[in-house]
Amino acid sequence: MLRTFFRMTTSPVPKRVKTSPLLVGTHNGHFHADEALAIYLLRLLPTYNPSTLVRTRDPALLSTCHTVVDVGGEYDAAQNRYDHHQRTFDTTFPNKSTKLSSAGLVYLHFGKAIIAQRTGLDPSSPDTEILWQKLYNEFIEAIDANDNGISLYPASETANLTKRFNDHGITLSSLVSDFNHDASISAPPTSTTIETNDPNSASNPDPQAAEDTRFLAASDLMGTSFLRKLNDYHTSWLPARSTVLAAYKTRHENDPQGRILVFREPTPWKDHLYTFESTSSPSATASKVLYVLYPESATPGAKWRIQAVPVSKDTFESRKPLPESWRGLRDEELSAKSGVEGCVFVHASGFIGGNGSEEGARQMARRAVEM
Repeated sequence: MLRTFFRMTTSPVPKRVKTSPLLVGTHNGHFHADEALAIYLLRLLPTYNPSTLVRTRDPALLSTCHTVVDVGGEYDAAQNRYDHHQRTFDTTFPNKSTKLSSAGLVYLHFGKAIIAQRTGLDPSSPDTEILWQKLYNEFIEAIDANDNGISLYPASETANLTKRFNDHGITLSSLVSDFNHDASISAPPTSTTIETNDPNSASNPDPQAAEDTRFLAASDLMGTSFLRKLNDYHTSWLPARSTVLAAYKTRHENDPQGRILVFREPTPWKDHLYTFESTSSPSATASKVLYVLYPESATPGAKWRIQAVPVSKDTFESRKPLPESWRGLRDEELSAKSGVEGCVFVHASGFIGGNGSEEGARQMARRAVEM
C-alpha cells in the first residue's frame, strides 16, 4: 500500500538541525470533515508542528505512528489513538449526548491547550473553559453529529415538513465532501510543504498523491474556519459578555418593564441575552427584552438602529416586530407615520429600523412596545 509523507507547517520556520518529525496517521481513501479538522487541530500544537502525516489503512504502518486518528479501531488517549468507529465507543463531550467523532476526540483532549496557544489565555482560566464549551457547542458538535449520522431533528418532527427552498445542504461537511472529487486541486495548499517517498509523485502525480493533496486542502478549509470562529469568540463574543450583562442589569432605566436594551457601541448581543434571560430570576415587573438599540458604528454622530429580538437565536421570527404600519417606510414618510423625528427606515419585515439619533431610536422603541 502506498505510504505518503507530508511535512506540515502553518507558517515559515527557520532552518534547524534535521530531526525526525512525529508520524501522525489517518486513513486514506474517501475523507470527511472530522479527520480533516482533527489533523489540522493537532498541527496547531508545538508537539505536532512540524509533523509527518501517513494516510493509510495498513495496520503495520499505523503502528509506527505516534498518533492515529479516525482509523485503527482504538480509542486510548494514553497511546494517542483516537478512533470512534468501534461498536463499544460511546464517548461524548461533557454534558452532551452526541457521540464524538475524531474531531471531537482531539478537541476533547487538546482543545483547551489549542485555545490557550492561540489566545494567550491560561489553559485553566474560566475564559478558556467558556471558549472551550462555546466552540464545541457552536462548531465541533455539528461535525461529530454529521460523521456519526445523527440528524439535527428527530425524523418524526420533520416527516411532514416541506422545504421553502433548496439549500443543497451547504455545510462545512458537505464542502469537505466535494474535495474528494475536485480534479481542479492539483497542488498542495500554500501553507503546507509536501514530502513523499514515492518517486513518481513529483514528475507524474498518481491518484493517491492527488487524493492526499485534496485532503490537505480540505484540512485547511476546516482548520481556518475553526480559527476564524475562535478568534471571533475570543476578541468579540467573549468581551461582549460583560457589556451585555451591564446593559441587561440597567434595562429598566430604559423601560419600566425592561423591554428595551441599549448599547453604546455595536455589540454581539444575542447569545448573551438569551443566556442571561434564561438564568435570571423572574421579576414581577420584568418582561423579555423586545428591542435592542445601538449605534451603527463607534463614530461620533453615527445613526442608530432599533432591532427586534428574535424568538430564538436560530429563527428570523421576532418577539415583537416593529409596527406593521411603519414597515417599508423611509425618512419623512416614516417620521410622519410614527410621530418620531429623524426616522431613516423600517425593514419590510419589521425586524430592524433606523433613526438619525439615539433619542430618536429610543422614541421609536418606546412607541413600538406599546403598539
